[in-house]
Amino acid sequence: MLKAPQHQVAGHEAAGIGKLGPLVDESGHFYKPLQGDKRGSNEVAFYTSLSTNSEIPEHIQRFFPRFYGTQHIEASDGSGLRPHLVLEDLALGRANPSIMDIKIGSRTWAPESSEKYVEKCLKKDRESSSLPLGFRISGLQIYRSKELGFWKPGKKAAMKLSTEEVKLVLRRFISSNTLDDLDLKPDCAFASTVYGGSTGILSQLLELKAWFEDQTIYHLYSCSILVSFEKELALEGKDPGAQIKLIDFAHVYEGRGVIDHNFLGGLCSLIKFISEILTAPGECKIEVSAKADQKDLTHSANGVVADQKSLTDAVNGVVADQKNLAESDNGVVVDQKNITNSVNGIVADQKNLAESDNGVVVDQKNVTNSVNGVVADQKNLTDSVNGVS
Repeated sequence: MLKAPQHQVAGHEAAGIGKLGPLVDESGHFYKPLQGDKRGSNEVAFYTSLSTNSEIPEHIQRFFPRFYGTQHIEASDGSGLRPHLVLEDLALGRANPSIMDIKIGSRTWAPESSEKYVEKCLKKDRESSSLPLGFRISGLQIYRSKELGFWKPGKKAAMKLSTEEVKLVLRRFISSNTLDDLDLKPDCAFASTVYGGSTGILSQLLELKAWFEDQTIYHLYSCSILVSFEKELALEGKDPGAQIKLIDFAHVYEGRGVIDHNFLGGLCSLIKFISEILTAPGECKIEVSAKADQKDLTHSANGVVADQKSLTDAVNGVVADQKNLAESDNGVVVDQKNITNSVNGIVADQKNLAESDNGVVVDQKNVTNSVNGVVADQKNLTDSVNGVS
């Protein structure tokens, strides 16, 4: 049975009588109606070329939806049989995905476009973040909870987000405190899980960037990167299934041996902002994922585990206990007596370790983390951020 996609965030929707839009079935197929002009034939030609071109590496092919050809099916608007692209349903198997449709490129029109079409695109580009940032958010939904459902601004509102609002939305996308109020500062609770890591969004974007730095086969205009993950899985400490997919290829042209600087520039800009979220935690409220008792304090945002005997800082490669402090980044190993690291403001001996940058003091008996307002010793742990004692 064919039905309108449940998690579509941009483009023409099939919802409502007389509306022409994509449909999905229960077998994992996404049916996209072909546009009557050359845009439809262009998209078919692109998918056909992509699926048969041996110059496209397999690790790059995975960033595109699988293509199953074309098929005539009953159109969603009741107009009868119409040709549709048959693609992979990217939302298949996802219960409550958070999704962003990010249109890449400061210019969304091709040089071959008509003057009328260029004017139409330029108006949208100027009213959005496309010109200043090299990309814009065409639509999104962010899952909040079973009770609240999704935060899903209208498409027009999403498209007209300012530069600063786009930066904010990129942070809200991976935050746990997602409400309707755009003024609420996001906590970026899932930044490291979704954006970071070897399989996270940033890693995938960098892999795609490496290919676009060399490929001269295609020039992609008005193409989007679809970013998605499952917040509920992230909350459970499981793999959130963070992924990117390139979609919408009605305006693809031959590269003719020239790098697609328009797409590459927008991609690099998006990478920059994602990277800043991961490298500037001060812009977000610090994430605390703590399981605390008499013995230990776990601060997952900083990769810190501390108890009576040891402090481990996985980010800096530091392990400290009664006897020694090893800082692998600086190639320093220190023994029972003391270490003074003036760069990091660290003084450590048998009894204590003081790290002034992070406001941490550790000895045999207690751990004090002044940044998070946390005090822990043999008997108790007080986390003032979460109000837990």
